[in-house]
Amino acid sequence: MDGGSSLAGGEAGLVCAAALALYLSVVGVGRALVGIVALLGVCLALQAPQAAAGVVLMESGRVQTVVVTSIESSPAAVGGRGRYLCAVARRDGSPLTVRIWRGCGQATRPGDALTVVYDPQGHVAPRGMEAGAGMAGALRDLALWAVSLVAASVIAVVRSYRLSVPPVALASPGRGATTHR
Repeated sequence: MDGGSSLAGGEAGLVCAAALALYLSVVGVGRALVGIVALLGVCLALQAPQAAAGVVLMESGRVQTVVVTSIESSPAAVGGRGRYLCAVARRDGSPLTVRIWRGCGQATRPGDALTVVYDPQGHVAPRGMEAGAGMAGALRDLALWAVSLVAASVIAVVRSYRLSVPPVALASPGRGATTHR
């Protein structure tokens, strides 16, 4: 992965989420709505780089079979909720610099073959291939976060304007108001 791009790690998205939360605070949106929008913005900012990497690998990635050299499990993996991480090497024996979790499970043993997809230009780190996973799933998840963020932001802004209307403007001249002649 290129280390120079702030878009690759999601930092730019986090800055945008913070700016949106600050704007909503200045506009006068309630703290609960600001918190919800900020949380959705952070989730979107952290999800987008992973989805983008998946799209790059699906569009221009190459598939390669690798051999598992060792397996590491997280403490929660014993109960079935954690992840297993496989160190892998190419068929020629050269190790990959990343550990693979997709396709690596409790039944995986050293010497087993895993299928990974990699970017020939090296912009995105290699990933294990999951059966049935595709670009549509990554984009669907990202779209769900984006729609949620937009909906929460619209609700927050509309609510802030509705609450900021002065009560005098709500009284109409035909209802209870007296006019002097």
